[in-house]
Amino acid sequence: MLVRSNVIPWVPAAIVAVSVFATSCAGQTDDASAPKSKASASAPHGYVEGAQEKAEQQSRLLLNDPGTGDTRVLDLITGEAQEVSRRTGTTGLTTDGRFGYFHTSGGMHVLDGGAWTVDHGDHVHYYRAAVRDVGRLPGGPGPRVRSDAAVTTVTDEDGRARIYRRADLEKGKVGSPRTLPGTQAGVVVPYAEHLLSLTDDGQDAARLTVYDREGKRVASPDAACQDPRGDSVTRRGVVLGCGDGALLVREADGTFTAQRIPYGEDVPEKERATAFRHRPGSDTLTAPAGDRAVWVLDVTERTWTRVKTGPVVSANTAGEGSVLIVLETDGSLHGYDITTGKQVSKTKPLLTGAPEAGTEGNTGPVIEVDRSRAYLNDPKGKRVYEIDYNDNLRVARTFDLDIEPALMVETGR
Repeated sequence: MLVRSNVIPWVPAAIVAVSVFATSCAGQTDDASAPKSKASASAPHGYVEGAQEKAEQQSRLLLNDPGTGDTRVLDLITGEAQEVSRRTGTTGLTTDGRFGYFHTSGGMHVLDGGAWTVDHGDHVHYYRAAVRDVGRLPGGPGPRVRSDAAVTTVTDEDGRARIYRRADLEKGKVGSPRTLPGTQAGVVVPYAEHLLSLTDDGQDAARLTVYDREGKRVASPDAACQDPRGDSVTRRGVVLGCGDGALLVREADGTFTAQRIPYGEDVPEKERATAFRHRPGSDTLTAPAGDRAVWVLDVTERTWTRVKTGPVVSANTAGEGSVLIVLETDGSLHGYDITTGKQVSKTKPLLTGAPEAGTEGNTGPVIEVDRSRAYLNDPKGKRVYEIDYNDNLRVARTFDLDIEPALMVETGR
């Protein structure tokens, strides 16, 4: 693989100082997002068996060519692409920040991307390990996967939900799941050591239900959601998309509450937000608003902004004052000021051929955003672009590949 750059290749700046690594995790339970060894008490703080702790985020891109099944893991620190087992019949690719879920008609293949982050609130640990196959999660078409530090949920299109132990996946095996009772109207989202779901129960609108991790219903906040579609976990709580806007679900001292964030206008069905994209850790969400606009949901301010654009293929933003990045059908990235709606930057056409819009997990160009860079896959051109969104969408690096990366997700976050 060839890496082309118009600057010295970028390496993420270390954001964890020496004093941070010395900080104790006393008073906190072991984080299930990293398997703990049975090492003695002399093991260094944050030690994970089989993994190396690093001073910076170990970002990687998981890439798949659905036509051939060829799969690569692109290390964004070294710029090298690793060939892994082929994944044939792949119709979609999603991630929870560490594991890649390759969707097929007969279930999902799980790949441990070998890079992840453990956030303890006052300090962060970054880990790097070998890429490895985990196994297959059974299920029909269209399953949706969501995870937290302890569990991974898989919700089928028919509303059946299964709960897997995260620790099993981290040990390289799928394990035996528990099944959530009944059927769900939307995806099951792990949050605050519980499971959030929208259940039908024969009502006009789905009702918010809270389960414990064993599948027992423990709360039913007074909140309804018509036509639920789309969800996202933010530092402010869980956002659930609804026909009239969104619900923001929060937990405090064991009590769950839901606040409605309405559009503030009557939005036609084809222009509603149905799938959110954002930078992990950000409270600013994006979603297509029909063919020629993008919704930006500021979770902190509880406001929606509709930014008029050209024909939308994909959109994302780093939030917190950054531009809205929109891939349009001209093959260029366009940067928009979210507050004014004005276009403030634009690249030359980057994609080979005319791009087409897709949906969550489906093939096609997407924009992945982390704390410093954005990434755009060019399937027909067999390349991935690294974009400096803080410098007028400058192309910082170009990764030439030997496959068509029609499916792409970023891990290590």
